[in-house]
Amino acid sequence: MLPTFLRRVRPFFLLTDIGFLLYWAITALHVLPAAWLFKDYDQSLAVAWNWSFLPLDLLISATGLGSLAIGRKRPVVAVRLAVFSLVLTSCSGLQAVAFWAARCDVDVGWWIPNLYLLLYPLPFLGSFLRAEAPKAPEASMAGI
Repeated sequence: MLPTFLRRVRPFFLLTDIGFLLYWAITALHVLPAAWLFKDYDQSLAVAWNWSFLPLDLLISATGLGSLAIGRKRPVVAVRLAVFSLVLTSCSGLQAVAFWAARCDVDVGWWIPNLYLLLYPLPFLGSFLRAEAPKAPEASMAGI
C-alpha cells in the first residue's frame, strides 16, 4: 500500500505530470490553434522562454510519476521524490506567473494553469513539513 502522503498527492501528480507530458507533445507538434497561444508566441524570445521550461517540467513529471511508481517498494525515497516534485512544480508555476505579471499580461487561459501549479503543492508541502518537524521537548521551551 502507498504511504498516506502519496495516496493523497497521487491524483494531482497524475493530472499535472501527465498534463506536462501532453502539453510538451502538443507544443512540439504545433497542435494548438494560434488563438490559444500566449501573447507574442511567434516571437523568438517568447518561444525560447517557453521552451526553457521543458527540462524543469520533465524533471517534475519524472519525479512525480517516479515517486508513485516506487511508492510501495521504497516509500521513504518515494515520499522524498514527491516532495521534490511538489517544490519544483510550485517553482514552475511561480516563474510563469512572475513572467506574466512582469509583462502586465493577464490571460486567464494561461494564468489559471500556472496559478494551479504554484498553489496546489503548498498544502501538501505544509502537511509534510508539519509531520516531519522534530518535536521539541516542552522543558526546552521553558527558557524561551
